[in-house]
Amino acid sequence: MPVSGGTQCRGRAPEEDGTGRGERSEVRPAKMVAPAALRVVRCGGGTIHGARAVFSADSKYLLCASGDFVKMYSVATEETLRLMGGHADLVTGIQLNPHNHMQLYSSSLDGNIKLWDFMDGIPIKTFSVGSKLLALYALANSEDSVFVVIPKSGERDTFQLVSVKLTKTAGQDVEAKELSVVLDGVGASPKHIAFGREGQYVASVKEANLQVYFFKHKQLNRFSVNTMKTKNRNSQFTCIACHPTEDCIATGHADGKIRLWRNFYHKKEYTFSTLHWHHDIVMDLAYSVEGTSLLSGGVESVLVLWHNESDCRKDFLPRLGSPIEYISMSSDGSLCCTLHKDNRITIINSNLRFSKSIQGLIKSIDVKTGLVVDPRTKALVLNGEPGHLQFYSLQSDQQLFSLDIVQRQYIHQAGLKQADLVKVAFSARGEWLATVEEREEAADPELQLKLWFYDEETQSFKLNTRVNTPHEDHITDMCFRDMGELEDDSPILVTAGRDCVFKVWVMVEDTDPEAQQSVSWSCDFVGSYHNYQATNCCFSEDGSLLAVSFEEIVTVWDSVTWELKCTFCHPPGKIRSICFGRLTCSKYLIGATDHGFLCCWNLLTCALEWSAHLNVLVLQPDPLSEHIAAVSWLSKESSLFVFKPNEPRPVYIQRSLCKEKILLAAFVPRDEPEMTGSEKYLWLRSSQLFFLTDTQELLTLSTRSLEERLTPSSKQLAIEESLPVTPFSLLLGKHRHQQSQEDTDLGKLVVHNKREQDSPAVKELLHTPAHVLPSASFLCPIFINSLLISKENKSTEEVADEVEMESEKTNDDSDEEGDITEMEQEDANPMDLLGEMTCKLSKSQERELRKLRKMDYSWISAF
Repeated sequence: MPVSGGTQCRGRAPEEDGTGRGERSEVRPAKMVAPAALRVVRCGGGTIHGARAVFSADSKYLLCASGDFVKMYSVATEETLRLMGGHADLVTGIQLNPHNHMQLYSSSLDGNIKLWDFMDGIPIKTFSVGSKLLALYALANSEDSVFVVIPKSGERDTFQLVSVKLTKTAGQDVEAKELSVVLDGVGASPKHIAFGREGQYVASVKEANLQVYFFKHKQLNRFSVNTMKTKNRNSQFTCIACHPTEDCIATGHADGKIRLWRNFYHKKEYTFSTLHWHHDIVMDLAYSVEGTSLLSGGVESVLVLWHNESDCRKDFLPRLGSPIEYISMSSDGSLCCTLHKDNRITIINSNLRFSKSIQGLIKSIDVKTGLVVDPRTKALVLNGEPGHLQFYSLQSDQQLFSLDIVQRQYIHQAGLKQADLVKVAFSARGEWLATVEEREEAADPELQLKLWFYDEETQSFKLNTRVNTPHEDHITDMCFRDMGELEDDSPILVTAGRDCVFKVWVMVEDTDPEAQQSVSWSCDFVGSYHNYQATNCCFSEDGSLLAVSFEEIVTVWDSVTWELKCTFCHPPGKIRSICFGRLTCSKYLIGATDHGFLCCWNLLTCALEWSAHLNVLVLQPDPLSEHIAAVSWLSKESSLFVFKPNEPRPVYIQRSLCKEKILLAAFVPRDEPEMTGSEKYLWLRSSQLFFLTDTQELLTLSTRSLEERLTPSSKQLAIEESLPVTPFSLLLGKHRHQQSQEDTDLGKLVVHNKREQDSPAVKELLHTPAHVLPSASFLCPIFINSLLISKENKSTEEVADEVEMESEKTNDDSDEEGDITEMEQEDANPMDLLGEMTCKLSKSQERELRKLRKMDYSWISAF
C-alpha cells in the first residue's frame, strides 16, 4: 500500500535514567516491616517431578515436591489442600516417617531435612546437614537415621549415599553432622537407588554399573552390562526397583529393555532375564505391594503392567499425555500414580483403570502463545500439551480445561517436525478466540489461522473459520480491536507477518444456504510499509487507532479508513514490543527496542515525549488503570519497573525480582479491589501481575503468602476428610445438614455464619492443632461464652420484654418515685405548656400499654 500522506516524526526528549532513586523498593530490612510489603510468591508451574510422590497411609492424600514447596492434594477432589514452604531451594525428596505416618520428611538442595506434621502443614523440626541433598530414603528398621545422596567433597559430578543420624535434642533447628558413607559413585537421581527386602540391602545404578551392598555382612558386589554378551552401546542403566519380598532387582535401560537380576549374592553366578516392550528409554519402575506385578513407564506415555515378571502377560494404559517420570504405589496397593514431564499427575486404580488427573500449570515444550487472560473465566491461557491450549485457574491452581487446537495425534519422536500452536488472542468479551498454528518447514512453513466462537449451550469454543496460509511467512503478532461495551461494532482481527504485510480480518455473512453458521471471517485490508517486516500490532483503548511496528519504525493507522496517520522511529534497534496508554494516558504510545531503549511518544504532538535506557524484555499494560509494567534483564537478574506514561519517574521499582529470566507477564483483573496500606502499591489495587520465567515457573507479587491465598474451603476439606467415619459422625453430619437447611429457610444462616466467623474462640478451637490445645475444662467456658449473644446486640423488643419482667418484681415505691420525678420535671419547664402538648406516661402506664399491644384482638373481626 502507498504510504503517502503520512508524517515521519523524529524527536528526542531529555532521557530519564529509569532508576527512580527516590522510589526504590529494595530498601533496608528495617523499612520492610510494614504489613503491606510486597514479596515474590511462586504460585504455579516449576517442576513437580523432582522427586517421587508419596501417598498418605490411608491413601486419601497425595504429597509431592513442587519447586521449593511440598504440596498435599486430595485424591478424592484433586484440590490442593496444603502448601508447605520453608525450604530455600529445590525439594529433592519426600518420605513418610516410618514410625509416624502422620509425619513427613523432606530434603532439599539447601542442605536441610525437615520433619512435617503434614495434616496441619506445620514444620516440627529442621535438621541441618550442611551439604546439598539430592535424594532421600527413610526405612522402618532405621529408627533414628535416614539415607541421603550428597556430592562427594573434592570431586566434581561424583555422589555418595550416606546415612544421616537425626539427633533427638530439644529445639526446632538442630544440626545433623554425623554422617556415615554407605556407597560411593552412585547416581544423583532418586531413581538410581533402591532398598530391598525391608532394608537388608541397597542397590545402585550409574551409567553401565550396578552395585549391591548388604548391610548385615557388609559385602559389596559390582556388576556391569559391558561384561554381558551385548553389542548395544545404548544399554546403560536408567532406573532401578527392588522386589518387596524376594531377592530380585529390576533395572531399566536406555534401549527400552528391563532386566530382572537374581542370585546377585554371588559376583559370578548371578542370573538375569529380559523384558522388552518400550521402544525408547525406560524412565521408571515400581513393584506392587505384594510383588506380583511390575509397573514400567517411558517416553511413550504408556503405563505397562507386567504380570508375574513374564514377557507374555502384560497390560497397558495408553495415552497418558506426556512421558512418565516417576511411578508411585500406595501402601495398601489400591492406587498408583504417575508423575509426568509436563507436571501432570495421574492417579490409577490397581486394575490399571484411570481414576483421577491432577493438572496444575502444564509445562509445555515452549510457551509461544504468551500469557493471555480469558475475559470470561479470568484464567491464564497458554500452551499446554502439544497442540492444545490450557486454561489455568489462578485461584485453585488447577487446569479448568484443555482445548485441542491442532486436532492431530502427537507422535513422541525426537526430530519429527509437527504442527504446534504459536499465537492466541481473545476478543474483548471472550466471545471469539483466534489461534495460529504452524509447522516448521525448511522451505515453506505450513500455517493455519482458526477463528473460534464461544457456544453458550455447550460452554466451550467451536471452530468457525479456518484459513490456510493466511500469510506467506510466519505470523509475528495478532490482536482484536477492543471496543469495550460498544456492541454495535463487530470485532476486527489484525495479524502481522514476516511477509512484510499486516492483514485486517472482518466478519461477513455467509450466503451459502448449506453453511452451518451464519457468519464467517475474511480478509478486508492488507497494509505494508516500505517492504519492512511487520513485527508487532495493537489497538488503542477506544479502537480508533492501530499501531503496527515495521522493524525500527512504528506506524499509526486509522481503524475506520485504514489510512496511515503518522510514523515514529527512534534508532537504533528494532521495535520489540509496543502498547498504547489507557484512561488518562491514552494519548501516549510506548515502545521498547532490542537495543535497550524504552520510548514514549505523544500522539497529539507526534513527538517523542521521553526515552529511557532500559533493556526491556516484557512490556505489559494494565487494562484497568494507567500503569504499565516493564521487566528488564540485566546482570543475570530480572527487575520490575511500573510507571505511568505521563509521569517522568516510575511508580514502583523492584530490583532483583528473581534470578530467572522473565519471558512473559500478564495483568489479571481482581474480583474485588485489593486494599493496600501503602500508596506505592496502589497499582495492584485493580489487577494482579503474574510472570512466567524461562523455567516455566509462575510468579506474582503479593502481600500474602501462597498458603494464605489458598481457599478456606480447601483447608476445611482437609479437616473434614481426616475425621473418622463412625455411626455417631454420620448422625451428627445428618443433624447438621438438617439444621443448616432449617436456618436457610428461616433466613438465619447468614447471621449464624457471620457470628461463627467473627468469634476468635471458635477460630482458635477449630484451627489450632490438637497437640498444643489446653485442657477441655479451660476451653469450655471460653467456647460457651463466645456463643452467647451480647446484650448490646439485642433488639428493642427483647430489651422491652426484659424491662417488663424486671419491673414486675419491683415495689410500688419505685413507681411513685418515678411519678414524682416526672411531675417535678413538668413544673421545671412551664414554657412547654405554651407549645404543643406532649403526653408523658409513667413507667406503670407504659407497662400497661405494652400488655395491651400484645393482646390478641383478632376475634373482633368475626363480628
